[in-house]
Amino acid sequence: MCELFIKADARLWESTTRSLRIDGMVTSIRLENFFWGKLEEIAQRDAMNVVQLITRLHHESIDAGHDLGNFTSFLRVCCARYLDLQLSGDIPTDAGQPIARLNAPGILARERERKRFH
Repeated sequence: MCELFIKADARLWESTTRSLRIDGMVTSIRLENFFWGKLEEIAQRDAMNVVQLITRLHHESIDAGHDLGNFTSFLRVCCARYLDLQLSGDIPTDAGQPIARLNAPGILARERERKRFH
């Protein structure tokens, strides 16, 4: 079973630090290459680059009142949720379909319903 994970490309779990500017403030984010790849995929679906996506996630998180004390963990969870919602069929695997056009309230309601029964 573990061979699928152990023999994967080691570059996936190597970390890369990227510097970016959010609201004029330079910040550095260190993530494993796997997560950078997923963030790029998510961003491309809505015609953004990774910096634009991260900035948008940051702004919308603040607007929602979230504590962003561990923003890097938040980004990892965003990637995991993206994959999980693809597996459930709530986010199409067709990367040509923008996420912004999906029915977010409906997806969140279905997700809550699924969790009630687990």
